[in-house]
Amino acid sequence: MAPKQQTFSIESATVTGLQALSYIATDDDLFGAFLDQAGTNATDVKAQATDPGFLGFVLDFLMQEDARVIGFAESAGCAPEDIIRIRAALPGGDTPEWT
Repeated sequence: MAPKQQTFSIESATVTGLQALSYIATDDDLFGAFLDQAGTNATDVKAQATDPGFLGFVLDFLMQEDARVIGFAESAGCAPEDIIRIRAALPGGDTPEWT
């Protein structure tokens, strides 16, 4: 029997999203890439930082590269495979990726 996968509440996923945003912001190159992809600036990021939908985008950005996921998971003390389940708890996370 496979072990039961942990599910995450929107509250815990929001906390993890904020941690991910902080992780991204500590690396100038990564933060620059994030701002470019988001089409925004640091001031707007601060204004949106508590929006669960925006935090879903933050996790989507991290999940674009394995190295980002692994680095963040290590810093947050979670398993890399948890990131997708955490993302699923935020708005838009249950939408399948068709590309």
